[in-house]
Amino acid sequence: MVDQSELAFRILCRRHGATAAYTPMLHSRIFMEDPGYREEHFTTCEGDRPLLVQFCANDPATLLAAAKLAQSRADAIDLNLGCPQRIARRGRYGAFLMDDLPLVERIVRTCAEGLDVPVTCKIRVFPELQKTIAYAQMLERAGASLIAVHGRLREQKKSKGADANWDVIKAVREAVSVPVLANGNIRTLHDVHQCMEYTGCVGVMSAESLLEDPALFSPARLTPEGQFRGTAGAQLLLEYLDLAEEHPTPMRMVTGHAFKMLGHWLPEFTDLRDLMNKQAPGFSIQHMRSIALEAKERIEASGRDFAIPKLSERALARMEAEAARAAAMEEQSKEERLLQKLQAMRAARQSAVPESQTVLVA
Repeated sequence: MVDQSELAFRILCRRHGATAAYTPMLHSRIFMEDPGYREEHFTTCEGDRPLLVQFCANDPATLLAAAKLAQSRADAIDLNLGCPQRIARRGRYGAFLMDDLPLVERIVRTCAEGLDVPVTCKIRVFPELQKTIAYAQMLERAGASLIAVHGRLREQKKSKGADANWDVIKAVREAVSVPVLANGNIRTLHDVHQCMEYTGCVGVMSAESLLEDPALFSPARLTPEGQFRGTAGAQLLLEYLDLAEEHPTPMRMVTGHAFKMLGHWLPEFTDLRDLMNKQAPGFSIQHMRSIALEAKERIEASGRDFAIPKLSERALARMEAEAARAAAMEEQSKEERLLQKLQAMRAARQSAVPESQTVLVA
């Protein structure tokens, strides 16, 4: 998850039942070359373990160099082979490396042989079961110590769309000897137990559902009084905001979490949605805390566990789609700006070499 599993959010999830966590997906080349990027996107602290540091990459040497900078604070280095977004297609990483499995094998083998910590992979599935099994077995041979399987095709981008295929996950688990994590259709703690029993996996991972309910893995979610309803999202957001203040977090990340945790109520509280969307200069965590407290008070006053939308489902869907496109474009622009910055720095270094000096380029 880009920009969505930063330190403050990981601590929140660990407090409420999560037993391991991944960092946000880090761009290996930028991580290797830009100290500022590393400082902003990879923070950790005592107690933030087990921690898998997740990278996207399409070059073995680049990933190895980046991973070496992170491995001393990691329990494993994870190669993301599951991202299906347009930016991954353009950058030739994530699920789009499924088109070049020999390259994937070289990347995994290079890191497995060159790092001091285990290498893990997260994958999506092919339409053909046997091709998916062969894919997982190749990763194991290359040195992957754990495989997380998202039971959806690369083309199935929406977690709330077609159900993930647990049968494929089960087949992969039976075909390899390394531990397998299941991903997909994990919306409640009941789903966690059902998935582990059905697939035989050692654990499950959640992304979208966990963003909405960071306490999804809490045993309290199995009791009526502990279920995610009413003010639960606002209360979790307030707890998160305290953590984001303690562990400085960029406001774009804070805002993303606020939208997810309050999401069920924002179709009714459209004024609060607007405040979050149109942040005035100087907008801070304290402003977001005021919004969360206001939402909590309104929910309590309503006496309801459900929102009454002020907008039609069609209008809400259009707004969500527009917000998703805007976020994707901003992330793509940010990555392009960082790459341009690195190219300019590289060009400046090369131009500084005296003309009489011979330069060998590997």
